[in-house]
Amino acid sequence: MSDEANTRHAEKMKKIKAARDRMMKEKTEEKGLIIVHTGPGKGKSSSGFGMILRCIAHGMPCAVVQFIKGNWVTGEARMIREKFAGECRFFVSGEGFTWETQDRERDIAAAQRGWQIAQEQILDPEIRFVLLDEINIALRYGYLEIDEVVGFLLERKPTMTHVCLTGRNAQPELIEAADLVTEMTLVKHPFRDGIKAQQGVEF
Repeated sequence: MSDEANTRHAEKMKKIKAARDRMMKEKTEEKGLIIVHTGPGKGKSSSGFGMILRCIAHGMPCAVVQFIKGNWVTGEARMIREKFAGECRFFVSGEGFTWETQDRERDIAAAQRGWQIAQEQILDPEIRFVLLDEINIALRYGYLEIDEVVGFLLERKPTMTHVCLTGRNAQPELIEAADLVTEMTLVKHPFRDGIKAQQGVEF
């Protein structure tokens, strides 16, 4: 890179930094966030568990309540239970995907048990972050009442507690209530080419 190009780049970066510094001075508020990861693409739960690892690294007590998936053995569940049980509580409320149980009443009962556990963890003053993995699926199928979940998050969630809700097809009411919403977009997936879920990538 020439000296002239280097100088132009430095001047541009100086302006960007000054603008960013001004912006950051205005961002002073702290609060516990309602976070939603949704969309048809891969990465919703993966991102949620990435936040769990950050919490563990920062010494922030956290909890996971897993809906729908059942006792499917995943790397994240094994790691948390075996190595970080003191830092992160891990609960499984589902009995498996709906096409596996084929019993709506059992699915509803499991989701409601999970929601009860979720509320207890969110209200626990020791817990700073709660991941509600695949709860959007339970809401989509009507296993849980969307108004009850949103009302609890808006009215009863402690001010500094973060809650992350994952799963495709997030309800509009939840998106409206959330502070941070990310939609994962599906561009390409190996499953369409007949490749099964891969250890370390999918679970």
